[in-house]
Formats: sequence, C-alpha cells, structure tokens
Amino acid sequence: MNVSGWVWAGTLVGMTAVLLVDLFIIGRRPHEPSVRESSLWVGLYVGLALLFGAGLWLTSGPSIAGQFYTGWLTEYSLSVDNLFVFVIIMARFGVPRQYQQKVLLIGILLALVMRGGFIAAGAALISQFSWVFYIFGAFLIYTAVNLARQGEPDEDEFSENVLIRWSRKALPLSRDFDGARMTTHENGRRLFTPMLIVMIAIGTTDLIFALDSIPAIFGITQEPYLVFTANVFALMGLRQLYFLLGGLLDRLIYLSYGLAVVLGFIGVKLVLEALADNNLPFVNGGEHVGWAPHIPIWLSLTVILGTLAAATVASLVKSSRDRRRELAEARR
Repeated sequence: MNVSGWVWAGTLVGMTAVLLVDLFIIGRRPHEPSVRESSLWVGLYVGLALLFGAGLWLTSGPSIAGQFYTGWLTEYSLSVDNLFVFVIIMARFGVPRQYQQKVLLIGILLALVMRGGFIAAGAALISQFSWVFYIFGAFLIYTAVNLARQGEPDEDEFSENVLIRWSRKALPLSRDFDGARMTTHENGRRLFTPMLIVMIAIGTTDLIFALDSIPAIFGITQEPYLVFTANVFALMGLRQLYFLLGGLLDRLIYLSYGLAVVLGFIGVKLVLEALADNNLPFVNGGEHVGWAPHIPIWLSLTVILGTLAAATVASLVKSSRDRRRELAEARR
C-alpha cells in the first residue's frame, strides 16, 4: 500500500476523536454500563471496523480489505483473551465496579501506545531483515504450546510481577480507594491509592499481550497501516465488551485452545513464508525453499474464523451441560 501522510493524519485524527468522546463519557459520569449501553457501543465499534474494511475494499481492492479483516479478527480475539486477565486484576485488587471503566480505558490507551511502538519496531525489522519471520514464527508457536497447556488463567494463578511488588514497597500507599483517583490525602500526607497499582498491573499486562499480538498480525499482513488500524479497531470497544460479556467469560472455557490453534497456525505460516523468501546461508544454502507454500489470505481468514467459532460453540455447549448436571445433582 502507498499510504499518504494525509491519510495517516486523517486516520489518527478520526480515531483520536472517537477515543476522546469515550473518555468524556467516562469522565462526566463514572458508572457501570448496562447491557444495552454496552451492546450499543460494541455494535458501533464493530460496525466502524466493518465500514473501514469496506472502504479499503473500494479504494485498494479485496486483497487489502481481506488482510485488514483477518488481522482485525485475530487481534480482536486476542484482545478478548486480555479480558480474562483484566477480570482477575479487578477482582484481586477489589476495584469498585463503577470505577472499572476508567481503569479499562487507561489500560486501552496504554496498550495503544505500546502497540504503536512495537508496530514501528516490527515494521523496521521486517523491512531490513526478512529472517525475522523465523523468530516471530517460532515465538508464536512457543506461545501457542504454552497457552494450550495452561488454559485460561484464574485468580489463584495470578502472581504480582516485579514492578508491582516494587511499587508496593517503595511508594507511599493508602489502604483504600478514593474514587477513581490515583492520589489522596490522609493525615496531611499525599499518598498513592491502590488505583495506581491497578494501573501498573494493567499496563504490564498490556505489554505482555502486545508481545503476542504484534507478531501474530505481522503474520497476516506486513502493511504498517493495516497493522495499526486493525489493532486500534480491535481495542476500541474492549471496555464495553468487558461489561457486556460479564459472566460469559467464565463459560468460554475452550477459548484459550482456539487461540492456541490460531497462534500456532500463524506461526507456521510465518515460518513457511520465511522459508519461501529464505536468504540465510545456513538454511538450504541461502536459497529459497521451493516447496514452502504461500498460504492465501482467504484460507487464513477461514481457518481463524472457523477455529474461533468452533471454540466458542464448544465452550457454550460444555458449560450448558455442566450447569444442567449441577442443577440435577442439586435436586437430588
């Protein structure tokens, strides 16, 4: 793609405006959104992503639009996986429900900033060194295997990282929240509230997830514009999706396995593309590997969509059966 500076600027201005509106709504009235409100916002953001892809189809063709849709779907599914950890963090630190919106929005803004940096670094590496696909592919396969083994995290498995532990010891902290503020006054002293620790936990979690998601989307497309916009659209509406799904997250018991298959598939795809464009002297004598196939974007989209749909349906069926079994045992 040949994306002009004006297109980049217009895209950034438009997305920033949407985020500012979101921020204004939270700042004006902190609250726990209803199912109806969350549904409307999620539908709006999904609709915007679909319209953006349609615009790409009209201006740049179906191949570019297909890359965007596949990348957006991949990033969106990985972002949903973030919600499991967000739920654990919120429960672990006892964040009041009416203030969780602000935590999530700041976390999303942090994720956008960090992913922007990773996208720029990844694009620069790929333009200079094609062999980086071997590293990206191997990392995704490794991540897929670990995800399949561990499944979704639960609160008992959550451990505070080094930065959180250091913050607890080094910073003057109050014991209680003071609304959504990160500082408060107690006995004439200015103290940090537990909200700051929550923000640190969310931010470091975003950093870890960015390490997975950025190589994954570079396995779909190497166009920085598509990589960036797919990430932004995937993160938009994540806050409302958190409240919309609610208890449904606990029922998506097979989502981690579906995501493991997706990451493994993209990892293999990256390795095959690296082999097809190989120039490393210790691999096939520095020559391209002729048998390595190029996986078309329509096949990638089919595999990713089919895998996520199968994992979701299987999860809901299994959780429904378990619930009926529990009710039957309770009646005995």
